[in-house]
Amino acid sequence: PCTDSEFIRRATVDITGLLPTEAETQGFLTSTDPNNRAALIDTLLSRKEFSEIWAMKWADLLMIKSKNEVSYKAAYLYYNWLINQIASNVPIDKVVRDLLTATGGTFQSPATNFYQVETDRLKLSENVAQVFMGIRTQCAQCHNHPFDRWTMDDYYGFAAFFSQVGRKQSEDYRQILVFNAFGGEVNHPVGGAVVKPKFLGGTVPDTNGKDRRAVLADWITSNENPYFAKSIANRIWAHFTGVGVVDPVDDFRASNPASNPELLDALAAKMVEYKYDIKQLVRDICNSQTYQRTTIPVPGNEQDLRNYSHAMVRRIPAENLLDCISQVTLTKEKFRGLPLGARAVQIADGATSNYFLTTFGRSARTTVCAEEATTDPSLSQALHLINGSAGSGKINQG
Repeated sequence: PCTDSEFIRRATVDITGLLPTEAETQGFLTSTDPNNRAALIDTLLSRKEFSEIWAMKWADLLMIKSKNEVSYKAAYLYYNWLINQIASNVPIDKVVRDLLTATGGTFQSPATNFYQVETDRLKLSENVAQVFMGIRTQCAQCHNHPFDRWTMDDYYGFAAFFSQVGRKQSEDYRQILVFNAFGGEVNHPVGGAVVKPKFLGGTVPDTNGKDRRAVLADWITSNENPYFAKSIANRIWAHFTGVGVVDPVDDFRASNPASNPELLDALAAKMVEYKYDIKQLVRDICNSQTYQRTTIPVPGNEQDLRNYSHAMVRRIPAENLLDCISQVTLTKEKFRGLPLGARAVQIADGATSNYFLTTFGRSARTTVCAEEATTDPSLSQALHLINGSAGSGKINQG
C-alpha cells in the first residue's frame, strides 16, 4: 500500500483537483481513527470541487465552447446547467436522457445546446455513440467497419434517430429553438432507401408518432443496452487509475477487449446498483486496495501498464496543475467571464484559454475524443515552469 502522505495527496488531487492543505494533511496523519482513509474520501466527496472537476470532464466531452453556432451566453448557460446537475448529484443516466430529449430555447433550456454544438445529424449520431457508449462508428459511414461488428446499415439506422431534430431562430436572434419536427428521414447512400431508426446491436423500435430522441434515450440508459453502464464506469475508473479497463475509454470494439472483463462487469453492475450515482462508485474505487497501491513497483511488475499491480505515475491535467501552482504560490488568475481568483477548472467556455493551459494540453473541445486533453510532456512545458510566468512569475507575484 501507499504511505498515508502519498494517499492523501493522490486522493485530494484526483477528487478535488487541488493539493491537500497543511491542516488537512496534519489532521489525517495524526488521526487514530482506523477508518481515516475512508473518512478523508467522504470529506473530499462532499466538497464543491468534486462537482467542478467532473463538470469540466463532461464539458470537454460535450465540446462546450462558444463559436458561430453557440454564443458565449449559450455556452455559459450550458456549462452552468451541467455543473448544477452534478452538484445536485443528479444520476448520470438522467443527465443523458435530459440532453438527448432537450427541447426549447438555448437560453431558457440550456441542455438544448447539445444540438447546437453539433448540427450535422451524422456527426451527432457518432458523438452520441462515442460519448455515451464508448463506440466509434465513424468507420462504418462509407463501408462496413473493418475491425468491429458495425455495418453501414447500423450506422445509418442509428443516425435516423436524429433525422427529425428541428431548429429555428427565436425572437432573440442570439437564441435557437430546438424541437422535434416529426418529419425527416435518413437515406442509405447505397440505393437511397429510407433507413428506419435502429439501436446499435439491437432492434428496430416503433417510433411512429413518437419523438425518436426519447425512444433512443430510453434505450441507451436501459439495461437492454450492454454498453452504457460499462462506458460510464470505465471512464470513472480510468480517471482514478490512469488507464481504463477498456483503453482508450471510448473505443469499445471486438479488437480492443477489456484487460479484465470481470472487473468491467463488476464496475458496471455497481453503476446500475447505485442507480448511476457516480459518487458511490468513486467512493468504492478510492477505498479499494487497487487505488491504494503505491507507485513504487516490485520486481516483476515494473512494466505492467494494464493490470493495476501498482499505481501509475500521472501528471496532473492542465487546469488542475495551474490551480495547484496558484494554490501553493498564493496567486490569482483572471479568465474571461470569471472574477479575479477563479480557478481554471471553473472555466465554462472551451474557447477561453491562456498560454499555460494550451501548452499543458487542455482540451480544445473540438472533438468528443477522450484523448483530446493530453498530459504528454514537452520541452515547452519544462521551460515554462523553469523561467516562465507559471514558475518564477508566480513565485515573484505571490
